[in-house]
Amino acid sequence: MARAIDVERYLARLGLPASPPTAEALRRLHAAHVERIPYEAIEIQLGRPTTVDPYDSAERMLTRHRGGYCFHLNGAFSLLLAALGYDVVWHRAGIQSHLDPEPVGAVGNHLALTVHHLPTDDNPDGTWLVDAGLGDALHEPLPLVEGACRQGPFAYALAPSAKEPGGWRFEHDPRCSFKAMDFRPQRATTQDFEERHRFLSTSPESRFVRTCSVQRRDATGVDMLTGCVLQRLGSGTEPRALETQGEWFGALEDVFDLPLRDLTTRERDALFGRVHATHEAWLSTRGTRARR
Repeated sequence: MARAIDVERYLARLGLPASPPTAEALRRLHAAHVERIPYEAIEIQLGRPTTVDPYDSAERMLTRHRGGYCFHLNGAFSLLLAALGYDVVWHRAGIQSHLDPEPVGAVGNHLALTVHHLPTDDNPDGTWLVDAGLGDALHEPLPLVEGACRQGPFAYALAPSAKEPGGWRFEHDPRCSFKAMDFRPQRATTQDFEERHRFLSTSPESRFVRTCSVQRRDATGVDMLTGCVLQRLGSGTEPRALETQGEWFGALEDVFDLPLRDLTTRERDALFGRVHATHEAWLSTRGTRARR
């Protein structure tokens, strides 16, 4: 039997009604997705690695009220878009961090999406970069057209990729968490991401294993919880440390809509204990404390 997602329940989480595929409807879907379903990898912090199967991701989002990172968020979102009638394509992509001196190319540490056949005056070709899995990046889709643009307080740019022939490069705002993303023009499948997903889920060198990070984008900025440090990027507010377990879980629920009600008391204690220990180790290397 073919697998399917619960479109009605998915749209209810986004707070949107069903509507025919248009560029404006795509914009509403994208904005609602990044505002209501956060970028997070808490299952990895719990020692429960996930799969890159988009149906698994959608099920976790809808039945356990979770988020995910790129493979989960864009994978599930692609199922919703396809079910609503959009022509959506997966692409193998790669994130260039601020520590990478050169573009890394489409190494498979990111899943990007494009949506096709939705022309507008500013995008006559009708192809859009759709990415609900970049954390602190896109709030709305971008026309797949070379040039610079702004979304809220952040400046972006798109250009043909010098690393991936026929592909594209997204340049992120330099204040944010990564430098750029390149993606290939070819259609990708889950097999393109399984190896890198295993690394990201289990390797001690993985940023998702080392640090608990949660991000939620909206029209005016992005909320970020890195370890025990909560900050709002785009509004000029100072970061503050969440010193207690109550504060930390309260921020997850109130700021990121992650109540984590499926966790037992023991699991909640273990999760905060791990995150707080990592935070204390980070503070010891800095010789200072984040502002309270």
